[in-house]
Amino acid sequence: MTKIVLAASAYVLISFALAAPWHLVWFKKLYDDLGMYNRAEPMIALGVGSMMVQGLVMALLYPRQYQGGHPVVEGLRFGLLMGLFLFSISTMANAAKIKVEPLSVFFGVQVLFHALQFAATGAAIGAIYGRLPAARP
Repeated sequence: MTKIVLAASAYVLISFALAAPWHLVWFKKLYDDLGMYNRAEPMIALGVGSMMVQGLVMALLYPRQYQGGHPVVEGLRFGLLMGLFLFSISTMANAAKIKVEPLSVFFGVQVLFHALQFAATGAAIGAIYGRLPAARP
């Protein structure tokens, strides 16, 4: 249970530390220009709640997919797979419903964000769990 809480917490802390400045400072003007995030006052609590759900799901799923390799490499692989899944929801599906132009710029900045976020959080989750028995196919 401790590793689940630590892994989920690591996901939330790392994600928030990257997402807050990324979306609200570093690339705020770009997102404003793209017309993507237009709420005058972002609902930070809702965003953190979303991260808590994502972190818990990742913390619960990670041991089930562990293949027996180095924990950080396994975590990195898992994190990037989860990042691809969440990218399809948070970026691709949103772009299908919301007019974002130029789409290539939005996809580019989002690919970079998700790659950094999920590489870092996946590696952290792998390090927290350490070596595990390999999951059975």
